[in-house]
Parts: sequence; structure tokens; C-alpha cells
Amino acid sequence: MTQAAARFSARDSAAALAVVVIWGLNFVAMKFALRDFTPFQLGAARYVFAVLPLVLLVRPPRLHWKWVLLYGMFQGVGQFGFLFSALKVGMTAALASVLMQTQVFFTAIFGFLLLHERASRPLQASLLLAALGLACFAMSTVSAPAGIGATTGWGLLLNLCAAAMWAASNIVARKAQQSSQGFDALGFVVWSSLAPIVPFLLLTLAFDAPASRWQWLAAPLSGWLSVAYLGWVATILAYAMWTGLLKRHPANRVAPFSLGVPVVGLTTGMLVLGEAITGWQWAGIALVVAALATVLLAPRFSGKNRA
Repeated sequence: MTQAAARFSARDSAAALAVVVIWGLNFVAMKFALRDFTPFQLGAARYVFAVLPLVLLVRPPRLHWKWVLLYGMFQGVGQFGFLFSALKVGMTAALASVLMQTQVFFTAIFGFLLLHERASRPLQASLLLAALGLACFAMSTVSAPAGIGATTGWGLLLNLCAAAMWAASNIVARKAQQSSQGFDALGFVVWSSLAPIVPFLLLTLAFDAPASRWQWLAAPLSGWLSVAYLGWVATILAYAMWTGLLKRHPANRVAPFSLGVPVVGLTTGMLVLGEAITGWQWAGIALVVAALATVLLAPRFSGKNRA
């Protein structure tokens, strides 16, 4: 790729910033939606919105169905099932936006164990910083007085499980791409979004209280607007813009923009939802963001040094 091709235009910069804002607001939208839906109901509704109407317009991907199913289960039922549950039982939108970024480190660990990918020195340093950050979050759940920080041990654990499921879906996406020539990312994401709908409905029937199983069908307009935001804006629009950036620019030029997602998530969580953050949590946030900066920015600087 030439230097001119790799240079960000004003339009590309605007698209990257738009994605950061959309994904940062994503967590506040989840909190609003969970006032009217259970976690499993929200999962089903989100993916119904995500597949319609694109599933009627986009061709199925040309690869083995197992990759489509696995990605849908890990990224859909796994990632969002755990994340919605964490937000319901004891996790703030502000902290969730930070903790979900640990998927970068889970992806690296899974890549090392399953794909035999080497861990660079910056990645090793970032893993240590992230581990220290998680220790600070754990301390916050046992030292904060009741009602301060609005997080619980279960919320922290479920949020980390969501990040790990996101990382697992990244590994599946890599394997799917390797198994198919002319990999169609849009078709892969759209058709894999069909997979979580039925499992989420079954989980609703199995675990939701009988009185609330069908109450979500009568949710107010605000709840459905939150679902529409999650399915259409945060999924279809944002992923389309992000994929476009990755097609036009090297990944190490695009990836650092994701550092802005927890900044937006933290800000909106505190301003819109009035969420409080304890001292231990601020320390954990600082360490996780430092870890992300280390692993995402190091390739850019190493590339300049080699040049």
C-alpha cells in the first residue's frame, strides 16, 4: 500500500470518530434497553434487528456452515449473553466499556494457545498491565461500600466472560477467513447473526420468570428504540464503516481509534446515567488503557523505526 493510499482523509477520520462514538454510546443504550428486557430477551431482539433487512439482500457466505454457526454462537450468545447479564446483575456501562476491551488480550492468549502465534514484547508488557488492572477491579468489588461503584463480583466475572467470548469469535473469524478464498466479511457477519436468535429465545423460556417471558413484546417505544440502535446503528452501520476503514488502511492505523471507545463509554456512563467510579476502578481503568495503548500503538512506532 502506498503512503498516499494509507493516509487518512477527512472522510475517513470522520468515519473512525463516528464509530468510536457509536460504540461508546452502545453501553448506555444497553442499560436503557435492560430496563424493559431481560438479558436473553434483549439478545434475541438485538439480532432480529441486526439481520433485518440485510439477510434478505446479502448473499450467504461461501464457506462451511460450521464457521457461520460458531461465530454466531460465540459472538452472539456468548459475548452479548454474558455482557447483558453482567450489566443486569452488577456492572456499570462506564466500566463495561473498558472491560470489553480486554478482548484484545484474550485474543492474544487464544491465538498463542490455539494458533501458535508468538507474543511480542509489547504484547507481553500489555498483558502484565492488563492483569494488574483486573486486580484493581477485583479490589474495587470487595472494598467499595454498598451502592458505590455499582459493580459486583458476578458483574465483573460475567463481563470478563463476555470479553473472552468476543476473543473466541475473533479466532473463529480468522479460521473462517483462512478456509475461504474471497472471504465476504459482510455476508459472514449478517448470516451468522441468525444463529443466536433461537438460542436466546430458548434461554428466555428456560430461565426468565414466567410473568416476564412475553412482557417484552409490550415494551415501550424507548426500549425498542434502544434495541434498534443496538441492531442497526451499533452493528450494521458501525461495523460497515469499520470494515471499510480496514479495507483502505493497515490495521495498525485503524485499531488505535478503538482506544476512544472506553473514553466515550466512561463519559456517557457518568453524565447520562450518573454512574460513580471508585479509586480502585480509576486505577484499573488507567492500567487497562495503558495496556491497550501499548499493544495497539507499538506496531506503528516499530514500523516507523524500521522505515
